[in-house]
Amino acid sequence: MKLNDLKPNPGAKKERKRVGRGISAGQGKTAGRGTKGQGARSGEGGRLYHQGGNLPFYRRLPFVRGQGFTPPYSVEYNEVNLDQLTAFPDGAEVTPETLAQAHLLRDPRHPVVILGRGEIKAALKVRVQRISANAKAKIEAAGGSVELID
Repeated sequence: MKLNDLKPNPGAKKERKRVGRGISAGQGKTAGRGTKGQGARSGEGGRLYHQGGNLPFYRRLPFVRGQGFTPPYSVEYNEVNLDQLTAFPDGAEVTPETLAQAHLLRDPRHPVVILGRGEIKAALKVRVQRISANAKAKIEAAGGSVELID
């Protein structure tokens, strides 16, 4: 085999369509560009990001996103209220693991915060990352204990 024997596979190379070469060629007269308008002119396409009078996409983005900025180190908590802890028996230990088993967490990877909505009668041992002052007071009033973990 020599270099002059090499040729591409059949169908791998396609002839370029020659437009604007007369009506019998099939792409004559307007050459597939339609009639008049911006698309029919040479140099058509316009500037990059131009949207014909609309506010360009990259300038609209901050409004679309809402505030336009998300703090990179914000912590998202699993919020659990006291009225959701009524399923736990008296003296039970409430931890992120037991809350996940009870299907009370949206995402077990995030830390847990206990909020004070509702009342609690059982004395629970609560071990979570964060707790509101109202919830802590209600748990201790019911005879339970609160411990914060990292």
